[in-house]
Amino acid sequence: MVGDTTVAYQAEYIWIDGTEPTREVRSKTRILGDDKTPGIWGFDGSSTGQATGDNSDVVLNPVFQCPDPLRGGDNILVLCETLLTDDLSPHPTNTRAAAVAAFEKYGDQVPMFGLEQEYTLLNPYNGWPAGFPANGFPAPQGPYYCGVGYIKIHGRKLIEEHTQACIDAGLAISGTNAEVMPGQWEFQIGPVDTVTVGDHMWMARYLLFRLAENHAVEVSIEAKPMKGDWNGAGMHTNFSTKAMREGYDAIIAACESLGAEGKVAEHLAGYGTGIEERLTGSHETQRYDQFSYGVSDRGASIRIPWQVAKDQKGYIEDRRPNANADPYVLATLMTNTVCAALAD
Repeated sequence: MVGDTTVAYQAEYIWIDGTEPTREVRSKTRILGDDKTPGIWGFDGSSTGQATGDNSDVVLNPVFQCPDPLRGGDNILVLCETLLTDDLSPHPTNTRAAAVAAFEKYGDQVPMFGLEQEYTLLNPYNGWPAGFPANGFPAPQGPYYCGVGYIKIHGRKLIEEHTQACIDAGLAISGTNAEVMPGQWEFQIGPVDTVTVGDHMWMARYLLFRLAENHAVEVSIEAKPMKGDWNGAGMHTNFSTKAMREGYDAIIAACESLGAEGKVAEHLAGYGTGIEERLTGSHETQRYDQFSYGVSDRGASIRIPWQVAKDQKGYIEDRRPNANADPYVLATLMTNTVCAALAD
């Protein structure tokens, strides 16, 4: 219409689907007017594993938004939780709701997380990791971890773009590095609370998958992308509470709580698919059917960093979660288990 000065903005609505065994990111674009208010929306749940065709609508409820570093300008990214249409209660696939409940219950202990998201860059045509010759193998693991040089490192341009995108979006990204297997990388989110760590991790995953499209490469968070004598991909979980940051007794109590009867199985069930393939007792892991903790021990289930032992306060690292774990689920488990023990 002539004279109409309405400004249009793009809001990318992002949510977590219901695919099994590994949840995936979905998104679609909504055009907003001057007020840029991203209200509730919806989608066809029958196409995402979240509804049947005869009752297909699922509600998108915005819970976190940030600048869109890909489109730029005043466009935004909008992370949504999924709700049922009848009473707007959490959808069965809405794992964020449990993280919110855990944080509301134990927020006075000030739980904080740092998640280390490992992932592997794959050739989309043959599924082979970047840096692996066609139908062959590179030199054994050793020089690739934090390596520098064309032979050792593959995909750095994408990683640099992703890091900057996370910074521009205001996410709590705290580092990146090349990992042990060729084509394998890691970024870290944190330290932030039980809910925020999931919000920021899912948004960072979205940005990584989206940017990878521009490089004609597939991003895999599979726990064991290459069988044999190659490291798997995890999401090591660094965790602390106020008490742990103030004293070593709470550090030991946290470790003991994670190894208590019933807790090992409960946590492993929520730590992603492919646990048995990755947690073999080799490649810097403890076996999935054993539990241990120790100072500086990357072969333990729970590592106590040497600096923590020296300072007699700090945090612990749960090395068991897979790269494909749902960060809301593992943050909920860790908060409920450790904070309940420390509250006794």
